[in-house]
Amino acid sequence: MDPKEFELPPAYEPKDVEARWYDVWEKSGIFTASTDSKKPAFSIVAPPPNVTGRLHMGHALTYTLQDLLSRYKRMQGFNVLWLPGTDHAGIATQNVVERELKKENKSRHDFGREGFVKKVWEWKELYGKIITGQLRKIGASCDWSRERFTMDEGLSKAVQEVFITLYNEKLIVQDYYLINWCPRCQTALSDIEVIHKPSNGNFYHIRYPYADDPNSFIEVATTRPETLLGDTAVAVNPTDERYTSLVGKSVVVPLVNRKIPVIKDDYVDKEFGTGVVKITPAHDFNDFQVGNRHKLERINILNPDGTLNDNAGAYKGLDRFVARKKVVADLEEQGFMIKVEPHENNIGHCYRCDTVVEPYYSKQWFVRMKTLAEKALAAVDKGESKFFPEMWRGEFEKWMNNIQDWCISRQIWWGHRIPVYNCTNCANQVAATEMPKSCPKCQKTVFEQDPDVLDTWFSSGLWPFSTLGWPEKTKDLETFYPTSVMVTSWDILFFWVARMMMMGIKFMGKVPFKEIYLHSLVADKDGKKMSKSSGNVVDPLELIEKFGTDALRFTLTSIETKQRYVALTPQKLESSRNFVNKIYNATRFVLMGLADGTEVKPLRKSDWGKLKLEDRWILTRLSQTIAEVTPDYETYRVAELSQTLYRFMWNEVCDWYLESVKPRLYLEANSEEKKLAASVAVTLFDGVFRLLHPVMPFVTEELWHKLPGHHETIQKAAWPNAADYPVDEKVLAEFAFLQEVITAIRTSRSELNVPPSAQLKLFTKGTSVQFDPTSQATGLLKTLCRVTELSSTDSRPPKTALAVVKGGEVYIALEGLIDLKAEAAKQLKEKQKLEKYVQTITGKLSNDNFVKNAPAEMVDAEKAKLQETKDKIVSIENNMKFLEN
Repeated sequence: MDPKEFELPPAYEPKDVEARWYDVWEKSGIFTASTDSKKPAFSIVAPPPNVTGRLHMGHALTYTLQDLLSRYKRMQGFNVLWLPGTDHAGIATQNVVERELKKENKSRHDFGREGFVKKVWEWKELYGKIITGQLRKIGASCDWSRERFTMDEGLSKAVQEVFITLYNEKLIVQDYYLINWCPRCQTALSDIEVIHKPSNGNFYHIRYPYADDPNSFIEVATTRPETLLGDTAVAVNPTDERYTSLVGKSVVVPLVNRKIPVIKDDYVDKEFGTGVVKITPAHDFNDFQVGNRHKLERINILNPDGTLNDNAGAYKGLDRFVARKKVVADLEEQGFMIKVEPHENNIGHCYRCDTVVEPYYSKQWFVRMKTLAEKALAAVDKGESKFFPEMWRGEFEKWMNNIQDWCISRQIWWGHRIPVYNCTNCANQVAATEMPKSCPKCQKTVFEQDPDVLDTWFSSGLWPFSTLGWPEKTKDLETFYPTSVMVTSWDILFFWVARMMMMGIKFMGKVPFKEIYLHSLVADKDGKKMSKSSGNVVDPLELIEKFGTDALRFTLTSIETKQRYVALTPQKLESSRNFVNKIYNATRFVLMGLADGTEVKPLRKSDWGKLKLEDRWILTRLSQTIAEVTPDYETYRVAELSQTLYRFMWNEVCDWYLESVKPRLYLEANSEEKKLAASVAVTLFDGVFRLLHPVMPFVTEELWHKLPGHHETIQKAAWPNAADYPVDEKVLAEFAFLQEVITAIRTSRSELNVPPSAQLKLFTKGTSVQFDPTSQATGLLKTLCRVTELSSTDSRPPKTALAVVKGGEVYIALEGLIDLKAEAAKQLKEKQKLEKYVQTITGKLSNDNFVKNAPAEMVDAEKAKLQETKDKIVSIENNMKFLEN
C-alpha cells in the first residue's frame, strides 16, 4: 500500500473539497431516483424557493434538513427521491421586476401584458439558475433530472385541471365580496397574506346629528374617520338600554349629509367605546357581515391605488391618508369632532411590500374551503399525517376548524391565468383549458379570458403530485406518492402545508405526506427575526465562504431545537468550524501513524478477544452512539443528534481514545499490536464518518476516502449498525473510573502548577483505587499521566498533592517537581484573595434589600458562588498543610 495514500495536507481547505466532491456526486448519478428500484421508496419534495433573488438563511436550514434526511435514507438502503424546483411567486416576482424597470423610468404598462411577462421569464431564467447553483453550494443532493418550476407546461396543465374540476363542482365561485387589497401591488390578498402589526393611532369621537333633531346627536367612536364617507348605518347592541329608544331612527353622516338608520346588532360590544358603531359595509370585514344581515347598501369610496373615488365627493382624488387628515380637520372646523384619544391598533400590511392593506369591495374568485378542510382534519385525526413537533397539530386543527373561503384571484400579470372565458355576447362563463369555439349558451364565438391570475399558493398547493406528473398516471406518482415527509418552516403551515393537505386528499385520495416536520425560523444573535427591513439578513453563501459548508450545516442542525426562533451567532459558527478542523486533524493524526506502510485489515469478530481496554471501550461507545443517534434521525431530533456526535467525536474519540492509542499507532511498522490498533482506529473512524455524513457531507466524504479500502462514495456505504461492534458493559465502568482518576490527577497537578511533562510518583488510598500492576488500566494510567511509580498507602504522605476520586484518594509526590515554599506562598495569597471574596458575597447576602428585591435566581447564584469559594479555600488549606510538612 502506497504510504502517500494516507497523506493529508496540514490544513483543511473547504472550498477545494466541496466543489470537487459535489461535481463527482452529481455526475455519478447517486442523487437520481429510480421507478424500477426494488428498494423501499423515500421521497421529499423541496419547498420551491421564489425566483425573486438569492436564497436566505431559512432556505439554508430547510435544505440542510432535507439533505440530511435524504443522505441518511440512501445509506439505509432506500430509493430516495428528493425533488427540487422553484416557484414563480406571482406578486413577489412581479414587484421585483417592476422595481428593476423603474430604474429605467419604465413600468409594466410600457411593455404591455405579453411584453412584461416575457421580461419576467427572462428574470426567472437568470435567478432560477442562481438559486439552483446556491443549492448545490449547500450540498443539496437533489434529483436534478426531475427539477420543476410552478409554471412548467406540465404543472400549468395540473393547475388548469384542478381549477376546472373545482369550478364544475361549485367549489370555486366568483362573487363580489370584501377582500384584503394592497394599493401598492393593486391586487387582492388572502387573509394569511396580511401581516398585522401594532400601530399607534387615535380614537376619534364624532357627533352624528339626529335627522329629526339636528341639535341632538349620537356619539360614535372610530379609528378610521375617512371611511364615514361610506357609512350606511350606525349600530347599537340590542340589550343596551341607553339606545333602545333610538333604534329605527335616522342620523345624518357628517360632512356628506346622508341619512342613515340606527340599527341593532349583537356584533356591537356595549362595553367598548361609546357602545355605538358606525357601519361601513364596503370597508370593514365585520361591517360587511352586519350589512349583509341588514341588507345595507355597500358604498365603495376607494380607487384601486388607495385614492378616493367619486363616492367621496369633495375628497375625490386624495390619497387615503391625506383624506383622513382632511376629514379630521373638516370635522373639527364644522363642530362634529368631540374628542381625539390615543389608541393602539393592529394594522394589516401586505406580506410582500409592507403597504397598509385596505378592506376593499370587489369581484373576486374564491375556493369554498369547508369541505376540503374537513377531509384534511379527518386524515390528521386518523394519523395519516403526523406532526413533528406535535404542538403544531393543534395550531393546524385550530386554523382549519375556523377556515374562511380562499380568495385566489390576483390582479397582476405574472402567474397562471385563470382558465375562465367570458362570452362577450351573453356573459356566459366557460372554464376550459383553451378558448371555446362557441358559447354553449348563445352559440356566439367571441370570448375574453378572465384577466386575473391565480394566487401563487394555488399552484404550489399541488406541488407534491403535480411535480410527479399528475394529472397523468405516471410511474413517479405510483412510486413516490404520498411523499414520506414535508420539511419546511412553521410560518408557512397555513400558506402552504394546509393547502397541500387539502389538495392532495381531494385530487389523489391520499394525504400528500406521511409526516410533517416544521422547523424553526433562523434569527440573528439577539434572537430577532431576520428581515431586509431590519438590516440583519445574513447571506448563507457568505458564511460558506468564511466558514465552509459543513460548518454552516452543523451550526444550523445544532441550533434547530424546534423553537419558533433560533439564534445564529458567530460564536456557534466558529465552534462548528473548529469541530470540522478537529475531525480533519484527528484523521490526519491516525493516517500519519499508518504512513509507514502498515497493513490495515478490517476488524473481524475473531479479533475482538485481542482488543485492549481502550479499544473495547471506544467500540462499545460507538455502538451506543449509533443506537442513540439513529432514532434521532428518524424523529427529526437534529439538535440532539448533532450534539451527541459532537461530544462523542471531540470528548471521547479525540480527547481520550486517540491519547490512549497513540503509543500503539506509532510502534514499529506491521507489528501485531500496531496492526490491531490500526484496524480499530480505521473501523472507528469509518463508523463516525458514516454517522456524521448526512450533517457534514463534504469533510466526511473526503476523509472516508483516505481510509484504506474505501473507493466508492460514502453515500453507497451502509448506515452503521450498532450490533456490528463489540459491546462490553463492564469495560464502560472500568474506563469511566480510569477517566475520573486521570482527570482528578490532571486537575490537581494543574492547580499546583506541576509541569505537564513532569513524571509522577503516585500513592493511592482506598480499596477501590488499587491498581493491578499488570492490568491494562494501570498501563493507561501510567501512559496518560506520565507515572513512573505507583503504590498504595494508608495515609496521605507529606509534600503531596491530593486528587479525590470516588471511593478513595490519589496523592502526587511533589518534591523535586516544584518549589514547595514558593507554591505554598502562592496558595496562601490565593486563599487570602478568596477570603476577601467570601466577605463581599456574605455582605451582599446579609443585605435585606438585596435578598428581598433581587430576582430569586440571582440570590441563588450568589449563594452558589459563596459555597464554591468556601470549598476552594478548604482545598487550598489542605494543600498548604501538606506542602509545608
